[in-house]
Amino acid sequence: MELLQLKCYLAVAEELHFGRAARRLDMLPASLGRKITQLEERLDTRLFQRTTRSVALTEAGSTLLEDARSLVEQIEAFEGRVREIREPETAVLRVGAIDSAAAGLMPQLLQILRREAPRIEVQIIEQKTIRLLPKLLSGGLDVAFCRPPDVRDPRLQFRTLFFETAVVALPESHPLAGRASIAIRDLADEPLIVPDRRSRPHSHDLTIKQFLDAGLTARIAQVADEKQTIVNLVAAGTGLAIVPRWTSRLQVPGVSFVPLDLPDGTTRSKLILAAAWTRGTRDQMRDTFLEILERHLPALEATA
Repeated sequence: MELLQLKCYLAVAEELHFGRAARRLDMLPASLGRKITQLEERLDTRLFQRTTRSVALTEAGSTLLEDARSLVEQIEAFEGRVREIREPETAVLRVGAIDSAAAGLMPQLLQILRREAPRIEVQIIEQKTIRLLPKLLSGGLDVAFCRPPDVRDPRLQFRTLFFETAVVALPESHPLAGRASIAIRDLADEPLIVPDRRSRPHSHDLTIKQFLDAGLTARIAQVADEKQTIVNLVAAGTGLAIVPRWTSRLQVPGVSFVPLDLPDGTTRSKLILAAAWTRGTRDQMRDTFLEILERHLPALEATA
């Protein structure tokens, strides 16, 4: 049984779509399909029900999912431990980051870290929150930048860093593109592109809850997970999207980004960025990293 086979199984189980799972793993769909078939043959168990229109977990596929996820996390933690033993002279801090933190926070933070703690080498693992938190618990990560879940595991410590600014991505030719800011009511009749709530609940709610708070219903035209895909769909005229401000750095031709005007005191519809680590553990390198982050947080928030 190969580690890649298990990763393919997990990706398809989470996406329920072979194409999206293949893109996530940077594989061809046909190659991913072969890995799934090989795993099913190795286990002598069918993991998925496939048709030309849908993919669903079988009862066995659903039952084995958490065991497979745990196994992959243990292998990754083991590989990380081997690297530490093999290269003791290099201090490697394994930092998990959602796309927002990887693009908006980490570049500035790494510059500061190189000045103030040059011996610490950072390995960045970019994933969604739902995959970063299990890696913290399994020892595969030292610290993670994520969206804190509504129900927090007591084994994890969370430190809220800041609320990210939301902007509206829209075609340059759209009548709202010239505005200084846009209110939710301005978007009442606009087609919207939103992430799937199963994989990106916080980004999904960034849009939906704001409409609910305004007594409106979001008109969803398309569901797409990755920010690059969402902005490209905006450029193609599929709809508008509410995204974190850092997304404007993607610089997709034909797309404008206008600040979203939120009522004073609004917090539940804002995107929280938090640092998370395993509670009750001592790690000098991680603590140094967090102390540097804390001292420079005001400046980092201004650029994120």
